[in-house]
Amino acid sequence: MRVAWARVRGMAGYECGRLLRGNNGRMISMAEEKAALVLSGKEVAQDVRNKLKEQVADLKKEFPEFAPGLAIVQVGAREDSNVYIRMKIRAAEEIGIRAQHIQFPRSITQSQLVQEVKKLNNDPNIHGMIVQMPLESDNEIDSDLVLDTISPDKDVDGLTTASAGKLSHGMLSGGFLPCTPNGCMELIRRSGAKIQGASAVVLGRSKIVGTPMAELLKWHHATVTTCHSRTADLEGTVRTADILVVGIGRPEFVKGSWVKPGAVVIDCGINAIPDATKKSGSRLVGDVAYAEASKVASVITPVPGGVGPMTVAMLMQNTVISAQKAAAQMRVHDWKIRYLPLEPLEKVPSDIEIARAQTPKDVAELADEIGLLPSEVDMYGKKKAKVSLSVLQRLASQQDGRYVVVAGITPTPLGEGKSTTTIGLAQALGAHLKKNVFACVRQPSQGPTFGIKGGAAGGGYSQVIPMDEFNLHLTGDIHAITAANNLLAAQIDARMFHESTQTDQALYNRLVPKLKTGREFSKIQLNRLKKLGIVETNPDKLTEEEITKFVRLNIDPATITWQRVLDTNDRFLRKITIGQSPTEKDKTRECQFDISVASEIMAVLALTTSLADMRERLGKMVVASDTSGNPVTAEDLGASGALTVLMKDAIRPNLMQTLEGTPVFVHAGPFANIAHGNSSILADKIALKLVGSDGVVVTEAGFGADIGMEKFFNIKCRYSGLVPNAVVLVATVRALKMHGGGPTVSPGVPLPAAYTDENLELVEKGFSNLGKQIENGRLFGVPVVVAINAFASDTEAELGLIKKLALEAGASDAVICSHWAKGGSGAVQLAEAVAKASSQPSDFKFLYDLKLPIEDKIRTIAQKIYGADDVEIKPEAQEQINRYRKQGFNDLPICMAKTHLSLTSDPSLKGAPKGFTIPVRDVRASVGAGFLYPLIGTMSTMPGLPTRPCIYDIDLDLQTEEVLGLF
Repeated sequence: MRVAWARVRGMAGYECGRLLRGNNGRMISMAEEKAALVLSGKEVAQDVRNKLKEQVADLKKEFPEFAPGLAIVQVGAREDSNVYIRMKIRAAEEIGIRAQHIQFPRSITQSQLVQEVKKLNNDPNIHGMIVQMPLESDNEIDSDLVLDTISPDKDVDGLTTASAGKLSHGMLSGGFLPCTPNGCMELIRRSGAKIQGASAVVLGRSKIVGTPMAELLKWHHATVTTCHSRTADLEGTVRTADILVVGIGRPEFVKGSWVKPGAVVIDCGINAIPDATKKSGSRLVGDVAYAEASKVASVITPVPGGVGPMTVAMLMQNTVISAQKAAAQMRVHDWKIRYLPLEPLEKVPSDIEIARAQTPKDVAELADEIGLLPSEVDMYGKKKAKVSLSVLQRLASQQDGRYVVVAGITPTPLGEGKSTTTIGLAQALGAHLKKNVFACVRQPSQGPTFGIKGGAAGGGYSQVIPMDEFNLHLTGDIHAITAANNLLAAQIDARMFHESTQTDQALYNRLVPKLKTGREFSKIQLNRLKKLGIVETNPDKLTEEEITKFVRLNIDPATITWQRVLDTNDRFLRKITIGQSPTEKDKTRECQFDISVASEIMAVLALTTSLADMRERLGKMVVASDTSGNPVTAEDLGASGALTVLMKDAIRPNLMQTLEGTPVFVHAGPFANIAHGNSSILADKIALKLVGSDGVVVTEAGFGADIGMEKFFNIKCRYSGLVPNAVVLVATVRALKMHGGGPTVSPGVPLPAAYTDENLELVEKGFSNLGKQIENGRLFGVPVVVAINAFASDTEAELGLIKKLALEAGASDAVICSHWAKGGSGAVQLAEAVAKASSQPSDFKFLYDLKLPIEDKIRTIAQKIYGADDVEIKPEAQEQINRYRKQGFNDLPICMAKTHLSLTSDPSLKGAPKGFTIPVRDVRASVGAGFLYPLIGTMSTMPGLPTRPCIYDIDLDLQTEEVLGLF
C-alpha cells in the first residue's frame, strides 16, 4: 500500500529526517527530531481513485453498457457549493463514474424535493446520491427529512439516520460509512498507527464528522473520548490522545502544547484567515496550529491537501461499492428460497380447500428471493405484485435459462390437466430439484370462472395461490383491456357520426381548434399527415383538398371488425343494434359484444416486447376499411396514445406463487383459436433472465398441441426471438380412450365403465392422437417429453402401454405423474426428464417461411400439423386474402381459428383422422397483434351461461371475507 509522506523542515531550513521504507512497505522516519511526518491526503486520495478506476474498468468489461451513477442534488446556486460539486464531478469523470448535477430552484418546496429524491431512488442507473448542503431555499425544508428520504442502498454520503444507526451498532459492512470520517480512518491506517487499544480523542461531535468518527474508532477497538465546547480540562484531555481527530471549525484552536508527543493528528478543519501576503487576502488553515503541532506529533495532515481530498475519494469509493452491489444483482445465482411445505391428504380435498389451507409468503419476500429489486416491484396487496420491465435492462447481459412449453393432446371433456402439470412441474423443479424455476401462465377470464369451466389456477396440490385472487380481477389487466377496447369502439362510431353530420371545414375546426396560443396539430395528427403524404404542418396552410383528406376517414360500416367487449359470458350480446337513441339521428347499425379476452388488445399485450412496441402495435390495429378499401387503424382514429395510457400498467407481468412457494408470472390470456393462446412474451423474457442460465421457465400453450403449441412456435417465438428447449405433452388414459372411440360423457352423469375399467384396445386406438402430437413437436426440432397424468382408476398396464407407445413414436421420455394428488413430489421424475431433455442442444426451426403466399402457409399448417389432405379456400376467404395481400399483410404469420376438439374442422372426429380437407370460410387480420387468422368453421367469441353456472356455488363468508365455491 503506497503511503504519501513529506519531510517537514525546521525553522533553520534543514531536513528534519530521512525517510526509509520498512519491510511492510510503509515509510518511516529515522530522525531523532520531533518533527511530524506529513501525510498527504492528495496523494493517498489519488491512490484510492486509481484503484477505483481499475475496478470500474473491470465492471465495464463484464457489463459493457454499465456505468456507476452518482446523483448530486442541489437546491439553489451557492457558489461555494458549486465549487465542491465541480470537484466531485471531476473526480467521478476521472474514475469512470457517470455523475449528474441535478439542480433545483430556490422555489422548490419540501414535498417536491422529497418526491424528486424518491424518483432518483427508483432510477436503476443511479447507484449513489448525495444532497449538497446547505439547502438554499425560499421555503422551509427539513434537511434531515430530505436526507432520510434517500434509499439506504444509495446513501453514499453515509448521512441518513439508517446509516448512522448501523454505524452506532458496529455494522461497518452493512451500509455506507460517512465520507470524511472514513477518509480519516484511511489516513490513520496508512500512517501505521496502532488503533486497537490506542487512546483516541475526537474534538467535535457534529453528525457529519465528530460523532461518526468516534464510532468508527470505537468499533476499531480504540478507547475513545469525545470532546466538545463543554468538556472540562479540554487541553488535558486532548493531551492524552495517541490519535487526535479535530473537526470544530475554529482556526488553529488546538495548540502544539496540547498534543501528546508522537501522536497522530488528523485535522478535519478548513478555515480562511486574513493574510496580507496572499493575493486573495486570506489563506486556509485547519483547526490545529500546524506549525506548533508538527513539532510534537509523529504524523500530521496538512490543510489544505489533507482530509479534504480524502472526503471526495471516499465518496467515489462508496459510489463504486454501490455500483458493484448493483452489478452483482445483474449476475443470477441460485435462489435462496423458502419453499412452502405440503402435506397432501390421501383423499384430495377441493381446490379451494387446498389453496386456503396453505399460507402464502408475502410477495415482497418472494420478490427478494428471486432477485428482484424493490424499485422493480409494485405491490397489489400482500400476495401479488406487478414487475417492472426495467428488469430486462438490468439483466440484459444475463444468459437466458432453459425454455419449456407445456402442451397437450387434443382436448376432451374429461380434461388432461395442462395447467396442473405446468404448476406441478414447476413445483418439482424448484422445491424438490432446487432449480431456479418460473411458471408462466395465462390470466383466466371471469367468463368461464362464473360459467361452467371454473378457474384456471391448476388443481389439486399443484396450484397458483391465492386461488381466489388469481381467478377474480387479479391486478385489473383484463379490465384495462376492456376499457381500452371499448374506448376505441366508441371512437369508431363517434367519428362516423361526426363525419356524417358536419362539413369538412366544421370537422377541421373541431379536430384542430383555434386556441389563444394559436392552432397546432397534436403529435398523433402529425403522424396522420405523414401517412397521407401531406408535408405542410401549419394548420392554417393546408389546402381544401388536404383538409378533406385529413378529416375524412370514410369508414365503410359493413367492414367494421372491431367489436365492444365484456368479461362476462352473455349470450344476448352476441348480436345487438346500437345508435337507437334519437340523439344519434338514425345512425344505427348491427354489431356484437365479444368476451374481453377475445379483444385484439389482449393478443397485442401477449405478443408485445416493450412499451414502445405496444404503442406501435396498438396504432397498427385495423378496425375497418374505408370506402376505397384501405385499412383504417387506431392511429387514424387518434386513439393509440390513449390506448397505451390505459394499458401502461397492464403491460407489466403479475407475480404470484405456487402452493410450494415457487414463483409464477400470470400475464395475458388471449383466446387460443382466433388468437394464439399463450401467456405474454414479456413474462417469459423476464422469467428467463431471472432464473439464469441453469434455470428453467415453464410456460403453457392453450388447447391441444396442434393449436397452442403450433402458435407458440410459429407466432410467439417468431416475435420474441426465444428458442424453446423442450415440449411437455400432457395426456391421460381416460382422454386417450375417448380418442380411441370411447362413449360420450355428460356433465353430472357417472363415467361409463370404459373409462374406469381397463381397456387397452381403446388406449391403443386413442394413442393415434398423442402420436400425432409427438410428431408435431418433433417437426419443430424440439425434444418431446410425455407427461402421463395418472388417475386412481388407471391400471399399470394402461399406463405402461402409453409409455411404450410414446417412446416408440419418438418421445425422448414418457413419465407417469401424480402431481395433482401429491404436488411437486408427484412430478419429480417428470422434472428430471425435462431437465435432461432441455439440456440437449436445440435444433428449433419454424414450420414455414413468412414470405410464402398466405394460401401456402395455411396449407402447410393443415397438412403437416393436422394431417389434412388439402385445404378448401372459399371465395369470400380468397377475396379477403387478396385484399390483405394488396394491403401489404402477406408476410404475417398464420393463426388458424378452428375447433380445438379435433384435428379436423369437425369437433366430433377424435383420434388422428385421415383423408379430410380443411375448409377456410373467411380470413381476418389482427394487424396490431401481428397475424392473419383464417376461420375454419364458426367461432363463438362470446360464450353463454349454462343452465346451472358456477355462480350458484360462489359466495362470501361474511365473517372471514373468504371466497367460497371457486374451483
